[in-house]
Amino acid sequence: MVILRRVSQVFFLCAFMYVLWSTTYPLTGSIPSDVFFVSDPHIVLLTAVAERMILPGTAVVLAMLFFTFIFGRFFCGWICPLGAAMDISSFFNKRKVLLKEKVNARIRKIKYFVLGISSIAAVLGVQIAWATDPVVMTARFISLSFIPAATLFLDRSFMFLVRDVGFYGKVYDIYRTLKSSVLGINAYFFGNTGMIVIFFAGIVLSAFFVSRLWCRTFCPLGAMYGLISKHSLLVRKASGCVSCGKCMTACRMESIKNPGDSYTKSECVLCMDCVYACPGEYTKFTFRDPFRSSVNNNPTNPTNSINSTNPKGLSRKDFILLLISSLFLSAFRWRKRNGSRASVTRPPGALRETEFVARCVRCGNCMKVCPTNVVQPAVLEAGLEGIWTPKMMFEIGYCEYNCTLCGQVCPTGALKKMPLKEKQKTPLGKAVVRKDRCLPWSRNENCLVCEEHCPVPDKAIKIDIINSGGIMIQRPVVDRELCIGCGICQNKCPVRPSRAIEVIT
Repeated sequence: MVILRRVSQVFFLCAFMYVLWSTTYPLTGSIPSDVFFVSDPHIVLLTAVAERMILPGTAVVLAMLFFTFIFGRFFCGWICPLGAAMDISSFFNKRKVLLKEKVNARIRKIKYFVLGISSIAAVLGVQIAWATDPVVMTARFISLSFIPAATLFLDRSFMFLVRDVGFYGKVYDIYRTLKSSVLGINAYFFGNTGMIVIFFAGIVLSAFFVSRLWCRTFCPLGAMYGLISKHSLLVRKASGCVSCGKCMTACRMESIKNPGDSYTKSECVLCMDCVYACPGEYTKFTFRDPFRSSVNNNPTNPTNSINSTNPKGLSRKDFILLLISSLFLSAFRWRKRNGSRASVTRPPGALRETEFVARCVRCGNCMKVCPTNVVQPAVLEAGLEGIWTPKMMFEIGYCEYNCTLCGQVCPTGALKKMPLKEKQKTPLGKAVVRKDRCLPWSRNENCLVCEEHCPVPDKAIKIDIINSGGIMIQRPVVDRELCIGCGICQNKCPVRPSRAIEVIT
């Protein structure tokens, strides 16, 4: 079973990376780009609550919760891409730190606070599930950091072999094949990803010292699954246990407190390490009677409770912390409702700013799929609530006139799926000519790069011709009725450092 679990982890991690890698122009992947996101209960349910609507994928989420009730936290141990990354890190250190039971009991509470705060925020209309969700965090790292770095490395390596070493023939054929599939048409870069890398690397490296530390301590998706798996039908049994304690040492979640049947069921991720470690093959997993309590009611051995946890429940301190968090989130919600519109340009199909921020999960799909690299992660330009949401940076790229891919890959509908004709008529902003910088306006030098690149059939940039000392000067003028704010004029403008034409939201 341990080998089967490892195969499952590798398979789903590779599938996850394939989905993200294939989320690129022209979007020819065989697996839907949102498949992992719409099967994530933490993201789908809390986003639905925050937006007061039912999102696509709700049926898949309910199926995931049902199977969790049957098997327990199977997703955490067998499917989760972040869990797989942590297990790979943990594999290289055989002498990991084992925490004391009191420490484990305290830190395990934290993830329920994280889930509680996310849930309260959702009820108040503030969606913060994206900040700590393991699927979204892993996708954000892979799409915005790992894939660009790997693509650049492979591209430069092949170019070195072909140009500098002189390996033509089959090597160049392989390079062309990869260029049309894996590498894509360009090596893209994304700004403001330093914190994403540091955060993800910290989580993965923590598992090198303490196995699955993030899962035990902070993971809200694990907390959600844990609440259900506490009553799951699949249970661990150790009949005939000789109390050697090897299962306790082997358990990566340290959920086994004492030799025998005693374990914290809500913490078990079904890694099966205890089964593999048991020298007498006493440990096994079996299905309990669904009509009986999930707790072992043997009065002679109170330590044998399957769900041996703190019986006190929510303490006064815990309640006060949640109350303070609720008050803070209420103030945050008031600020969000009464604040000004973000000063950034959003991708095509974006909802109203407040709805967009509430529904966007910062997965990076729209940024990854954009063929011109114009969609970039925001930091604080859109306020604290808009961190890592997509924004348009026309100095880097422009919105391709015949492209609607960003709306197609958005898992929550923060970017609507728009027909091409509708998208071509929906303005992102309006271009404004800065006459003090524009060459025809400020220096009487002909240019018209902006007019030449304008994709609108009737040209949103018109020409105003004047006679300046016998020279006919053609000056660009924006037709605001026709301009769709695609930003190609700003991107192609030759004036530096500040462009002579800019798109204003």
